[in-house]
Amino acid sequence: MNSINIQYHKTKIGELILGSFDDRLCLLDFRYRKMRTTVDNRIKMGLKADFSEHSDATLIKAKEQVDEYLCGNRTIFDIPLLMIGTEFQKSVWNALMEIPYGATSTYLQLAKNIENAKAVRAVASANGANAIAFAIPCHRIIESNGDLGGYGGGVTVKKCLLKLEQSHLDGQEEGTPSPLL
Repeated sequence: MNSINIQYHKTKIGELILGSFDDRLCLLDFRYRKMRTTVDNRIKMGLKADFSEHSDATLIKAKEQVDEYLCGNRTIFDIPLLMIGTEFQKSVWNALMEIPYGATSTYLQLAKNIENAKAVRAVASANGANAIAFAIPCHRIIESNGDLGGYGGGVTVKKCLLKLEQSHLDGQEEGTPSPLL
């Protein structure tokens, strides 16, 4: 059976699980999120592989980029990604990557961006199924009424990430963490 290399990574916003397959990042998520088993099973089944706790160059680079992002020194991840999901989910995740650092959008706008304005609930579900946090920035999606909505890492973490990004856009000194982190 094939192996998905995984590593755990403790950060100031929680412990993450990272996974790579065929030199591409397929998992960057909160270790203790509510949907952990569902997400992990989708990835394992999609790749016909099992998790194996080993490091590799992709995971080392991913950890470095996560740390840089959380310090405000990285706005874009440049690791090759491997999205495991339906074609619809992948279209949503690709649209998420078009949302600029520091900006937010809504589930409705995201549905419009994939030319399926009536699929707001399905878009929200695909957003929640995202297994590659930060690089596929699902935290940038908020509700149409301005509420933050849910997040795999928790609403407090979502608020911190949005504040981190906005503070660095507003000219906060590079490398200075957001006061909420």
